[in-house]
This record gives sequence, C-alpha cells and structure tokens, in this order.
Amino acid sequence: MKKKSNRWWQISKKILLWMFIGQFCYIILCRWINPPVTITQLVELLRGNGLKRDYISFSEMSPNIRLAVMAAEDQLFPDHNGFDVKAIKKAIDYNEKHPKKTRGASTISQQTAKNVFLWQGGGFFRKGLEVYFTFMIEKLWNKKRILQTYLNVAEMGRGIFGVQAAARAYFNKDAKDLTRLEAAQIIACLPNPKKFTVKPLSRYVSLRAGNILRQMNNLEPDPEINALLH
Repeated sequence: MKKKSNRWWQISKKILLWMFIGQFCYIILCRWINPPVTITQLVELLRGNGLKRDYISFSEMSPNIRLAVMAAEDQLFPDHNGFDVKAIKKAIDYNEKHPKKTRGASTISQQTAKNVFLWQGGGFFRKGLEVYFTFMIEKLWNKKRILQTYLNVAEMGRGIFGVQAAARAYFNKDAKDLTRLEAAQIIACLPNPKKFTVKPLSRYVSLRAGNILRQMNNLEPDPEINALLH
C-alpha cells in the first residue's frame, strides 16, 4: 500500500512539474504571440454568442483607445508592478461597509492575466492564480505588451473581443481611426459589456464616457502615460 502511494505521489509530482513548465513556456510565448483562444472566448462561443475578434498590433490601436482604457481602468498603470495597493485597501474598506455592493480594484495587468490565462468569476483559488500570473507578466512582458494584449482580448460586447472587433461592430471603422468619444464609449462598457451596451448606446455608457473623456484630458500630459500613446 505504501509503495502504491509513493508511486502515485511520484506521478503527481511529474505531472505538476510538466504543468508548471508548460504554463511558464506559454507565458513567455504570449510575450510575442497572441493567445490562440481564451477560456472566456470559448465560453461565449459555446453559449451561442459567437466570437468576433481580430488581434492587431500596438501601433494599429488609436492612442485614444489606449488613453481611454488607462483613464477608466488603471490611471497608475505605467507606475505600478501589477497591483494598486491603495485601490485594494479602499475596495476592502468599501466592501466591508457595503457587503451587498462590492467594488473591485483590479489593474489592467490583473485583468490581462485573468482574461488570457484564467476564467471569469471570483473565488480565492482563481484570485490566487491571478496574483501569480499578474506577477509573471509584469516580470516577463513589458507595459506596452500588457496593454496591447488587454485591448485585444477584453470582452467589449456580446461575443465581441478586442478593440478592432468593437470598432468595426459599433462604428464601422478600424481601431486606429477611433475618435476620443468613440474610444471612451467602448471602454465605458467594460464593467459589464453585455448589460452596458455601446450600440444601442445605454445611459450608463453615455454618462461614463463623459467622465472618461474628462479623465483623459487630465491624464494625457503625464509623461509616463504619454509614452504609452506613441
């Protein structure tokens, strides 16, 4: 019995080792190669929502969409190492006071890690994996690659993934030609792209887009933000 347990333990260790090597190699590959598919994309496809996506390079993304996503989702993106500690503390305090109305504090790096390597939803196990993958992409990629990947894989409508697919679906143009308002409207839907629609324009997206535009104006002069726009 003891020999059998040791044998299974040895097999398990080998499996875990190869899994670790596999995911590590995949993280490195995704530094240069776009993920073939994500779990979220597969789920939406199986649900019958289709899969509209068209991965594009960093230079093919309008500076407006890059600025809009940082203004709305993560204004400290160029400065942090993947985690916004102050925002996390604020979210914890808020959630303790409002247990029925939770608030998140995920950075663009964390959202990229979740969208590329994991699945949607909460739970301590997934959150733990998210911390690991966030740490790894911050170490092995660079900020431009993280931003590019996020804007390519984020869900931006029912079955619509990435800024190119969103730009074509909502404004019949390429992502490089998006105006500031159009970029703000696309990014405004991100909290819940199925509920907060760009087309037809929901009230939430309209109001949030106005706030994002103001934040874009405030943020653009920042040298480190500006470096990611050119």
